[in-house]
Amino acid sequence: MIGSLQLVARIGGCGVLFDAERVDSVVEVGAVVPAPGAAAAVIGLAAMRSRVATVLDVRTLLGVARCPEEKRREGGRAVATIVDGHLYAIAVDSLEDVSTFQLGAAPAGLDTAGEWDFVTGIGEGQQETLLALDVDRLVARASALT
Repeated sequence: MIGSLQLVARIGGCGVLFDAERVDSVVEVGAVVPAPGAAAAVIGLAAMRSRVATVLDVRTLLGVARCPEEKRREGGRAVATIVDGHLYAIAVDSLEDVSTFQLGAAPAGLDTAGEWDFVTGIGEGQQETLLALDVDRLVARASALT
């Protein structure tokens, strides 16, 4: 089995994997401007390389506490990706490494038709199991979160 290159990150204490081919860049997000009326997971908008990015907090989707409000407005580290021609910055607590992983199937409890359809598999980290995330599904789910 051939492994795939993955970016290892932490979101709310949860270890996650982003397919390196879908990562546009990793960035430090500056000030975030609120977006009234947006989905609950949308922190707001931020300028990134002369473009506007929608900044997402996906912690609730992963079953961990939302980022504190004051930290949400300050920005921080994020994984930038493009979905349907739009730039998104997925807020992360930390970025750890880029490494090759052989991904296994997602656990049976995380069915592909349910609320966790953005988890496409798992990878074994040094001391934990990491969730492989599908950025298209993750962005779609975060954008629809009320």
